[in-house]
Amino acid sequence: MKHEILITDTGERYLCDENESVLVGMARLGRKGIPLGCRGGGCGVCKVEVVEGRYHAQVMSRAHICEEEIAAGQVLACRIRPQSPLTVRVVGGLRKAACRPRPEAGVIAEAAE
Repeated sequence: MKHEILITDTGERYLCDENESVLVGMARLGRKGIPLGCRGGGCGVCKVEVVEGRYHAQVMSRAHICEEEIAAGQVLACRIRPQSPLTVRVVGGLRKAACRPRPEAGVIAEAAE
């Protein structure tokens, strides 16, 4: 099942399947600089705060995210899968790439079939 993800910083929305990470879905927005090399929580660059919604979280490195951050809704986008529509705010190193203004903000990027 696909869920809509809203990035509050830019107003952009995209569809993300329950079987893929929020980061992989975000990459379909086509922004240069979205870090996809690690994808396993080892670099910590893709930190986001989940403002609203449910997700399944995989193990995250405590070197990049602590229990207090997780309790506050901060997670690594590469390690979560949506279980409902999500609203996220970018808080990590991903901010520079994900939050550049774009004229087509609000367009929904479709998940590949």
